Amino acid sequence: MSQPSQPSADYRQFPLALLRIVIGWHFLYEGLVKLVYPGWTSSGYLKASSGPLAGFYHWLASSDAVIRVIDQINIWGLLLIGLSLMLGLAARQAAVCGIGLLAMYYFAYPPLFGPVMGGVSEGNYLLVNKTLVELFALSVVVAFPVAAFGLQSLLRRRGQAPVSVDPAGRRQMLAALAGLPVLGVFLLSVLKKHGWKSFEEVQLIGATGNRNAFVASATVKTFQFTGVSELKGRLPRAKIGNLTLSRMILGGNLIGGWAHARDLIYASKLVKAYHHQNKIFETFALAEACSVNTVLTNPALCDVINNYWRAGGKIQFISDCGGKDILLMTQKSIDRGAAACYIQGGVADDLVEKGKFDLIAQALELTRKNGLPAGIGGHKLSTIQACVDKGLRPDFWMKTLHRTNYWSASPKPEHDNIWCDDPEATAAYMRQLPEPWIAFKVLAAGALEPKIEFKHAFERGADFICVGMYDFQVVDDVNIALSVLNGALVRQRQWRA
Repeated sequence: MSQPSQPSADYRQFPLALLRIVIGWHFLYEGLVKLVYPGWTSSGYLKASSGPLAGFYHWLASSDAVIRVIDQINIWGLLLIGLSLMLGLAARQAAVCGIGLLAMYYFAYPPLFGPVMGGVSEGNYLLVNKTLVELFALSVVVAFPVAAFGLQSLLRRRGQAPVSVDPAGRRQMLAALAGLPVLGVFLLSVLKKHGWKSFEEVQLIGATGNRNAFVASATVKTFQFTGVSELKGRLPRAKIGNLTLSRMILGGNLIGGWAHARDLIYASKLVKAYHHQNKIFETFALAEACSVNTVLTNPALCDVINNYWRAGGKIQFISDCGGKDILLMTQKSIDRGAAACYIQGGVADDLVEKGKFDLIAQALELTRKNGLPAGIGGHKLSTIQACVDKGLRPDFWMKTLHRTNYWSASPKPEHDNIWCDDPEATAAYMRQLPEPWIAFKVLAAGALEPKIEFKHAFERGADFICVGMYDFQVVDDVNIALSVLNGALVRQRQWRA
């Protein structure tokens, strides 16, 4: 009795070859991005490492010479491994090296049993994450290198009889060259994403004269915003302790999705939909290009910021340590690379009302013990006053400051409508404090005009202002801040930073 026919070896090997090629694509792209991204370094990634081997990674990051070597190993390791896997050239050896690199990445940030803010992040679950899955996928490539699909098979036949011209021989030749068209698609995709203008883009720029312009097809109207080429200078900087900050700081509420919607019931969903990870990265990069060197945000965004650093970004972050457990959130922020920590305004208001000054003192001590500036925030002036009366003196204060002449302001208990009920009393009290002051909510969550409110904040004594910005607002806001800081300021308080 005849046996059922089996599929040819080529067809059985095809899915394995495809697995090798797509992993190679990933490695090659990661290496290329790091190669062309100006100033990329693994320093921030290593310094923010967590887990059982964190000490080893921190030690690696302690030497600039070692960092330079590690950066080159990362870049060229990813590039060469990616090329080898895509082309099927020394694929088994490349897969072994890839497993080594992925193991280093996995143990730098192992998904262990610590708390996860904001729910489980995509691809990063308990013990198993995307890095570990790709590592085990490469182990399959080591075990089954799929010799028929790759340049290695051509090299093995070198010196032997030419490949026959019969259909089977031609199929072998095509299989050996399987990675080449994929490599071509990869290069076209990279050019398309990072530098090759499409026909539509050329037409758009030609019509508007502005790269920073977008056309809504439904209305055939152009939305334009100010580009980096129109930046009027660089923001001045000042220090809180050893920490150097730009005078204007990027606020994190919009990026984190904590929008103050007031009566606009769609605003929170709109903000969350707009600020996906790529958009956050673009906003960070634009802020850096405009000399804003710091973002202030919640520990829930630590992972996003760490990912941005891995992609080559350098913006530093101040954490508000917001959450149910202030000490846990402070420690998480420190472990994930925060440049400074402070007790978030609403949290501090609540702790003061409950008389939990010891907890505030513990958070300050924990932050300072780790060598970082420690701050106290407050929406209410009484919060700052009570902390001073109790002898709590942080390295900096975070206090709301804005005028109350906007449409939703009203003298009722705060309900997403007002955050500084007496700006003149706030300015008068803060004038006597020797510590630097970062003013936030200076635009009353978007209700007030930057041209007026930036000057108001600096003249009332703020040393820094924290401003939530969409990407299309960054250049304009920086230019306004520059105009204010370079103009005739009549300050009611000496600069404290």
